[in-house]
Amino acid sequence: MNKAQLIDAMADNSGLSKADSKRALDGFISATTDALKKNDRISLVGFGSFSISARSARKGRNPKTGAVIQIAAKNSVKFKAGAELSSKVN
Repeated sequence: MNKAQLIDAMADNSGLSKADSKRALDGFISATTDALKKNDRISLVGFGSFSISARSARKGRNPKTGAVIQIAAKNSVKFKAGAELSSKVN
């Protein structure tokens, strides 16, 4: 499912117009991004939680040449599904 399909599904399930659904989704994405930039954790009970995980710098290998390369440290976004979502999917 891509963003346009998600907007259509949100409009169908909520009774909102597609324009309102797009604004709601864009607002959710913006708020989530801002919170994660501040290293906050976002918990949606029953759905899941988003958090930031710090990945330290490390050495890796170029698979083509075999040369050792340095991989920079970075933050990674993690999502952990909630119990209700997990039970509905399985």
